[in-house]
Amino acid sequence: MRAIYPGTFDPITYGHLDIIHRAGNIFSELIIAVADNESKRPLLSLDERVELIHQSLKDKTCITILTFQNLLVHLAQSNHSQVIIRGLRAVSDFEYEFQMALMNKKIAPSIETFFMMPDEKYTYLSSKIIKEITQMGGDVSSFVPPPVKDFLIKKFA
Repeated sequence: MRAIYPGTFDPITYGHLDIIHRAGNIFSELIIAVADNESKRPLLSLDERVELIHQSLKDKTCITILTFQNLLVHLAQSNHSQVIIRGLRAVSDFEYEFQMALMNKKIAPSIETFFMMPDEKYTYLSSKIIKEITQMGGDVSSFVPPPVKDFLIKKFA
């Protein structure tokens, strides 16, 4: 079964990778769908985010990385994905994600949403916090893969 894991991944963190690795053990194919959503004002360009994901997942097979600008359910349908994976870190994520899952179900009834929590050690991670720590000169090596850390240091230099 094919699943799709969407996000902006600005940048990808160990929390994202935890969900990717665990979902990869459940589903035979996994699509990482990188959102091209300028309203979120990403620090990294779409190409930079895709490249960092490639570098962070170079050992994984059965993973495809795509970008999208349209509705996620349309991307899922066009790629024959039966499942959308969403990460939940805290209760505060749940209300928004629940609303989106119900709307997606209304638009595409055949697509299911699976909620996955990251490992406890990653529940506090967010891409926003990673960017702030790096910008202030902090060490993010325990939060992101080395290519991401190196890229961010250069970006903020």
